Amino acid sequence: MSEWQPFREPLRRTLTRTLGIAVVAGGVFAAWRGGLARWPAASAVMLWPSLGGHWVELWFLNWLRPRLSRRRAAQVAARLVVWFAAGVALGAGMWLTAVALPGLRPPRAAAWRLVGLAGLAFVGVELVAQAGLQLRGRPSFFNGRG
Repeated sequence: MSEWQPFREPLRRTLTRTLGIAVVAGGVFAAWRGGLARWPAASAVMLWPSLGGHWVELWFLNWLRPRLSRRRAAQVAARLVVWFAAGVALGAGMWLTAVALPGLRPPRAAAWRLVGLAGLAFVGVELVAQAGLQLRGRPSFFNGRG
């Protein structure tokens, strides 16, 4: 097998996609949880998984993956662990941002539970995103090329 190719994408494309995801997800969350007046704040919170998740994926693909064993099991296990840990960290960032913004105050008692669930949710979101890449014939988690 050849060496891993670093993932590169123009910054404009990255920002367009990740900001778009944050705005749409923020709108869905705001509509579900109390009205569109919360849309800007909810979109700011959603930047954590959209933009932060992109940088986590870049870190894995360009820094960690080349340093791991090329065995498929090692690559899969590392990817799942990174996704879960990143989901927990990004979930904590989301929670702290929501606490700081007016109108989005989550219950404090549920913080650790929400952050833990964010880890699982991030793994799920990444698997869905990778399935989309797989269906389009692009390098993905499922085919071992991405």
